[in-house]
Amino acid sequence: MGLNGPVASGRTASVDVTVVGSGPNGLAAAVVCARAGLSVQVLEAQPTFGGGARTLPDPEFDGVRHDICSAVHPLALASPFLAEFDLPARGVRLEVPEASYANPLPGARAAIGYHDLDRTAAELDDGGSWRRLLGPLVKRDAAVVDLLLGDKRSIPTDVLAAVQVGLRVLEQGTPAWRALSGDDARALFTGVAAHAISTMPSLVSAGAGLMLATLAHTVGWPIPVGGSQAIADALAADLVAHGGVIVTGQQVTRPPAGVVLYDTAPTALLDIYGDATPTLYAKALRRYKFGAGVAKVDFVLNGEIPWADERLANVPTLHMGGTREQMAEAEREVAAGRHAEWPMVLAALPHLADPGRVDAAGRRPLWTYAHVPSGSTVDQTDRVIRIFERFAPGFRDVVVAARSVPAARLSEHNANLVGGDIGVGGTTLVHALAGPTPRINPWSTPIPHAYLCSSATPPGSGVHGMAGYFAARTVLRREFGISEMPSLAP
Repeated sequence: MGLNGPVASGRTASVDVTVVGSGPNGLAAAVVCARAGLSVQVLEAQPTFGGGARTLPDPEFDGVRHDICSAVHPLALASPFLAEFDLPARGVRLEVPEASYANPLPGARAAIGYHDLDRTAAELDDGGSWRRLLGPLVKRDAAVVDLLLGDKRSIPTDVLAAVQVGLRVLEQGTPAWRALSGDDARALFTGVAAHAISTMPSLVSAGAGLMLATLAHTVGWPIPVGGSQAIADALAADLVAHGGVIVTGQQVTRPPAGVVLYDTAPTALLDIYGDATPTLYAKALRRYKFGAGVAKVDFVLNGEIPWADERLANVPTLHMGGTREQMAEAEREVAAGRHAEWPMVLAALPHLADPGRVDAAGRRPLWTYAHVPSGSTVDQTDRVIRIFERFAPGFRDVVVAARSVPAARLSEHNANLVGGDIGVGGTTLVHALAGPTPRINPWSTPIPHAYLCSSATPPGSGVHGMAGYFAARTVLRREFGISEMPSLAP
């Protein structure tokens, strides 16, 4: 099924539940509600559905397809929602590369995080330190995921795993992070932690780093064959199979009738409900803070990158921020509203796991984004190229085209990404635990029949569907008296 699969041209006359926004969380919420026997419609403002899991053709080279937001999916096999949904059983091929990620280092060999923990440790200067950090979590990976992707309100089922995670979050989220030995290991972990887009060390970045680094050594970091759209397509197909409808090109400017779940930035409710928004809630939403942004640069290459360290030729995901100290300094600059001279750059080469992403002329996509201040209008193309040139002299020569979207313009492709914040304001410790505003149930709002299910709610950003799952659980119980969650199995 492609981009124009289960899409309708207009709203359903009367439905039990409307989901506004068709990102992975919105589709997850819709799937749960539809499987519970409710009638569901999804309204999407963009011409294509999928939100942060969309794949679109290059405007010039039709055979090259770019992932619009996310490209590599460590949670596609590990998220409790997606694990039960079982993407592989639904025809989604998730290729797990031998090397999960790498961190090129100036004047030294790159640090590489392999799927194999032993191999990773063997190539690091102090492999024992890496084992001490991640070995116990790898042994209890399911409990680690359940804890970090949980609702933040339930008692952990594995207390030992919770203690092990907690101690490591405190270690790597504070100045005690020096307990991890070796410049290469420190850089390797910091590059993963930087996915949280936060000053470092911080508890939020440490938690993200521990989860992602653990998954690298367990389920790996899968790449969907054909692009991230394959995940959205599978969710949409299941929704339609259970009677749901997706309407694209439908901007929501007033409250839909009935129960509504919003896979949107929380602040969108101010525009939709206007004066009907409860006064205190409106004040809280006006104070809502979005985080730093990313500037996206999608490249089209006509050959492989000429890495100085040839081992990088087989690594699909790259953290191009240099040493731990350089990455921490860059994140401090961005948090202060300044552009870093060497920003944190994340990159992905999906064709290394999915050769079908190379067109007949040998062109292939390179996915990158750079961390920048919120709302930045600066084109980061030249800066990203210079960073690649540090580790791959001659990189410029394989660049056929660059498609730049500054942080200030990302919301044109996805209204949730205010100022370029791909975490929708959710990557702070307070928001990760409490949600957008302090509420016992962070997926609820004081607006009757209105709920939030976006990455602004726990457990935060990422293609995992858990925020949608928890929001749907709340809706089923509160609005329809359904206490038993439906099966998600194919």
